[in-house]
Amino acid sequence: MLLSACFALINSGCKSEHNNKEESTHFQVSVPVQKDTLITRDYVSQIRSINHIEIRALERGYLEQIFVDEGQVIKKGQMMFQILPIMYKAELQKAQAEANFAEIEYLNTKKLADSNVVSANELALAKAKYDKALAELAVAQVHLGFTEIKAPFDGIMDRFYVRLGSLVEDGDLLTTLSDNSQMWVYFNVPEAEYLDYKTSTHSDSAMKVELIMANNKMFDYKGVVQTIEADFNNETGNIAFRATFPNPERLLRHGETGKVRVKVPLDNAILIPQKATFEVLDKKFVYVIKNGVVESRHINVGNEMPHLYAVTEGLSIQDTILIEGLRKVKNGDKIETEFKSQDAIIDELIHIKAE
Repeated sequence: MLLSACFALINSGCKSEHNNKEESTHFQVSVPVQKDTLITRDYVSQIRSINHIEIRALERGYLEQIFVDEGQVIKKGQMMFQILPIMYKAELQKAQAEANFAEIEYLNTKKLADSNVVSANELALAKAKYDKALAELAVAQVHLGFTEIKAPFDGIMDRFYVRLGSLVEDGDLLTTLSDNSQMWVYFNVPEAEYLDYKTSTHSDSAMKVELIMANNKMFDYKGVVQTIEADFNNETGNIAFRATFPNPERLLRHGETGKVRVKVPLDNAILIPQKATFEVLDKKFVYVIKNGVVESRHINVGNEMPHLYAVTEGLSIQDTILIEGLRKVKNGDKIETEFKSQDAIIDELIHIKAE
């Protein structure tokens, strides 16, 4: 009984090995599929506020008051800083007094000129002195106004570069202000891709792009490429594109980084699975099956997509290629094949990607 059991196990193992060998001789093959598709290209980008400015002191003096805080959202015209105005108020009062004196002198001279007591030249000189005094008064008012620093637009405050009581000079940096209602996203495009874009789009159509943030999550709003710089960078061979993104929740901030994703249409592309290829010395090959015989063939890949390659040279839609078991065969082998449609293979790959 023991010998019979051993014989049965050995016989079963032989049958299993025979079945595996028989199954292993059937290789899955398919043909390339030709269809219109979209490819995605990602570009490293820099994110900038649509309006980002430096707030600087316009007059010399001590910083008397700070009305805002770092990171605060402020409105246009809101008071931000007050530089001690005592000296400028005194200058204004002095200018006002001189203007009043010049006005009285001018009016008296005018009465005398009307009575032909003084000449017209003396009247003109008095008028000139009065006009000069009014101009100096206006300048003093401007200088006093410079001690009040107000927000030029709605925005978000950055950090303070001075503190309360600091002595600031004319031109000293106080803070920066960013308008983040919209964001400008800059990314560099190689020359060949720039030419493809310009020759494949109409002048009145704008490229729509997506933004992948630094946490690898997609930004909720799409942007539009509105500007392309005038010159190429001779060192990199790139040209800068600028896309504008809405930012209603103010999620994006000036100085962030990310990746711009561009979807490019590809017409009549010949698609094959990436797993149907292998590399030899940085060149890509596939196994083409003719009358059951394996033949390696070099191909050129134009674009890469998730799990797929778009082939530009080396294959036609009539060629039968090996999909699985590439490591089990070599050039010249004769194999048995099992055909599977390329559409079904692509559907499986898309399903794998979605999972």
